[in-house]
Amino acid sequence: MLEARKWYEDLRVENTLTSLRRNGFEALYLPTVEEAVSKVVGMVPEGAIVGIGGSVTLREMSLLKALEERGVELADHWEARRLGASNEEVMRIRRLHLNSDVFITSTNAVTETGELVNIDGTGQRVAAMIFGPKKVIVVAGVNKIVGDLDEGLWRASNVASSMNAKRLSRKTPCAKTGECSDCDSPERICNITTVIHRRPRSTDLTVILVGKELGY
Repeated sequence: MLEARKWYEDLRVENTLTSLRRNGFEALYLPTVEEAVSKVVGMVPEGAIVGIGGSVTLREMSLLKALEERGVELADHWEARRLGASNEEVMRIRRLHLNSDVFITSTNAVTETGELVNIDGTGQRVAAMIFGPKKVIVVAGVNKIVGDLDEGLWRASNVASSMNAKRLSRKTPCAKTGECSDCDSPERICNITTVIHRRPRSTDLTVILVGKELGY
């Protein structure tokens, strides 16, 4: 039974990689977190300004610690907020993402047809994925692979967004039910939905799939 499961999972990964490459992305698969961290760190030049998109995936991988040990400057608004930074400072860091040397984030869903699907509250994460940074790296666990665009949109709104609302203790219906109701709550975090159908023309974008369940 395990052999059949592995065959099916490997097939989905290969289909996704093939579609991503056909859509112009650089795409690769690494079976372990350790290999993925090593690969990402190796793609970042010394002394670079590295924007960190709001991502549970990157933190579960301990990627930020590895980047700090490389001696790069991290533009990490989550950490700034945790340390008590002002709203003005957090916004400065968010804007820095758009002009970073390398922007690293995850995605809410990646489809077997080769699209990246995301929902944001503020928008700098999805903006930086599309245009601005010299290099964009998107890291995603295999749990984020879905069949097609419709499934990707469903996952982004019902799985990723509800879990993030719960993590942030937002007073939204999805934080209670785990399902999107397209609410009007003032604490709603689903304000911008993007679909990257193909690699943006002027953006060097690499997608790294990791053979583990990571993030939301």
